[in-house]
Parts: sequence; structure tokens; C-alpha cells
Amino acid sequence: MRYIMLFFIGIISNLSFSQQGSFETEEVAISKFIDGTLLTPTIDGAVLAIIIADSGPIDRDGNQDFQKSGTLKKLAIALSNDGISTFRYDKRIVKQIRKGNFNSNIKFDDFVSDAKDIISYFKNKKRYQKIVIIGHGQGSLVGMLASKDMADSFISIAGSGKTIDALILEQVELTAPMFTEDTKRIITTLQNGKTTNQYPKALGSMFDLSVQPFMMSWMAHDPIKIIEALKIPVLIINGTNDFQVTSEETQKLKDAAQNAEIKFINNMNHVLFEIENDDQENAKSYNDSSRSISQELVSSIITFIKNK
Repeated sequence: MRYIMLFFIGIISNLSFSQQGSFETEEVAISKFIDGTLLTPTIDGAVLAIIIADSGPIDRDGNQDFQKSGTLKKLAIALSNDGISTFRYDKRIVKQIRKGNFNSNIKFDDFVSDAKDIISYFKNKKRYQKIVIIGHGQGSLVGMLASKDMADSFISIAGSGKTIDALILEQVELTAPMFTEDTKRIITTLQNGKTTNQYPKALGSMFDLSVQPFMMSWMAHDPIKIIEALKIPVLIINGTNDFQVTSEETQKLKDAAQNAEIKFINNMNHVLFEIENDDQENAKSYNDSSRSISQELVSSIITFIKNK
């Protein structure tokens, strides 16, 4: 019996080694702003997927304070286990915060420039047959802008079909209607390229003077017009349990990019987990690193990448 147990332990050890050895990991510095992790499959790896994170100080794994789901790392590993190279990176704001030199002058367009720098870096390597951009949340808009004339295909996950100013106004009207007129006034001011210190304290998180230049640069970009102009294969994905981005917004992107493919994943939420119960479980999952991301999401991305 002892020899039989040793035999099976040997098989398990070999299987574990094989799974861990399905890709190589390399830390890559793209610029003074951007560091990330490149996963290169030991077999194939000729296609590179660059993963762009959602809004906020999100790191390469998809984590930030009070939101540690690890979803971007899980997505990268799943793709690289299937022969697709992946690069995921810390947003420039993450690096600044960690080094204690946060620059409040960051603009939305800086995120686009960073994404373009990453694409150029890997194009210059001449290692990859195709470069695919995967943008999640805010990263969808960043990815659309960076992909034009640079990437071979684009995947939007939970990307909004509305400008950020339209989204803000919609949320205020829904949750704090007493500030609707103030919000409209502030948005109009920003749209005219001016800042204002005339805003209610309750709206400070959105309209503080330090963030107004960023908001101005963000609201200048309309995802409908941008995705409409893309001339590359596009896949648009969202989950039916995403309470941040509605299915209607996802459909608007598809309607604008008429040749795009669209995929709704049943029960998937904004952080790529499948949630079958109530909103409380949905919210808790944002900080639950033990969950697995949707396998339907992974398979849909892999199929799209390998067929385009």
C-alpha cells in the first residue's frame, strides 16, 4: 500500500509541476510610469493580450484598497494557460501612491498614452503575431482609444456606452435628485473648459477642484463615437448581474459597432464573478479573492482571440 501511495503522490506532483510550468513570468518596466507582469506560455504565446484596468488606483491584479478580488490576475493566468501571452500593469496612479509622489495633475488622456506606450513597446519586440486589447470598465474606453490604428482586435468587458458626465448626472438624478441642477451647472462649466469652486460639499468626491481637470479630459471622449470608428474585430461583453454597467449600455456599444460580437454572461457581475443570489452577495464579492472568475467569460475571450 505504501508504494501505491508513493506512486500516486508522484503523479500528483508531476501534474502540479506541469500546471505551474505552463507559462513563464517576467516583470517588465515599460516607462517611468508603468510596470507590469508579462506571462508567456511555454507553448505558443504568439498572441499578446494587454489587460487594462477599471477606474481608480487599481493594480495589475485588479486590486485596490477595500477591493481585493484579484480578477485581472486570474484572467491573465487563465488566458496564458491556454497559450495566449498576457501583460497586465499597475496604473500610473498606483506607482505614484506607492512611491509617495502622487501627482493630482493626471489626466484621463495620460491613461491612454500609457496604453499606447505599452502597445508600442511590445510591437517593437516583433515577438507577437497579434496584439489584443482587453479593457475592463473605464479600461474599456482607454482601450478603445489606444487600439485605433495600433491593435489587431479589441475586447470590452463591462464598458460603459455613455460619457462620464452623462453617467454622473444619471446617478445624481437617481440617488440625490436635490443636487441635479448643481450637477448640470458644474458639468456645463467643465464642458466649457473651465473649473469652478461652486459645488456642494456632498459632490466633492466627483467635483473637487483637484479632480476637475481629470473629469474634463474624461468627459471629452464619447465611447459610442470611438467604438464606431474602430476598424478591427471587436467583442463586447457584460454580465447580467453587473449593477454598475447596464445591459442597455452594453447594447448601445454593439449598436454603434455593428460588426462587433456581443456576449451577455448570465449572473456575472462587474468584477467578473458569477453571483446567483442577492445584491449583498454581489457587493461582498468585490473583496473576495477566493472566488473564481466566470469560465464562460474566459472561454468567450479565448474563442474570440483564436478565431480573429
